[in-house]
Amino acid sequence: MSEVTQTLEAISRGEPKSADELLSLVYEELRRLAAAKMALEAPGQTLQPTALVHEAWLRLTNDDQRKWNDRTHFFAAAAEAMRRILVDNARRKRAERHGGGQQRVAMPELASAVMETDDKVLAVNEALGKFALLHPQKAELVKLRYFVGMTMGASHGNGGFRVSDC
Repeated sequence: MSEVTQTLEAISRGEPKSADELLSLVYEELRRLAAAKMALEAPGQTLQPTALVHEAWLRLTNDDQRKWNDRTHFFAAAAEAMRRILVDNARRKRAERHGGGQQRVAMPELASAVMETDDKVLAVNEALGKFALLHPQKAELVKLRYFVGMTMGASHGNGGFRVSDC
């Protein structure tokens, strides 16, 4: 049983300081994953990997009733949190680009690369939503691969998943 899984069990038992211990165990891995994801974003991105990790951590730990079965389950929840943050960020930027309550001013095509990346995140999110209706487990695998970089690997003792070094 991994140290992360043991710490998750301690959290479920209500042991004090377990959440702090969990953060110290997973922080660097989450930070590496966020950095890999953010490297695929458009230049000039205002969201930084550290901020993505912190926001995901807040979303993961704000629900006292939330329980994780093991390391894989925790990282799946982290993948979902990061995905939602990136989608929310893309939606916010798209709304700002398309008026966002501001008066429109004609500009040359300066933001085309940024729009392309945001549009891609939103398109993937929309496609995953539709795919999840037909094949929930397969959609979950796509989320883990696309948003966190997890790959299949039976030798890691964590349910068959491992985090790749993207």
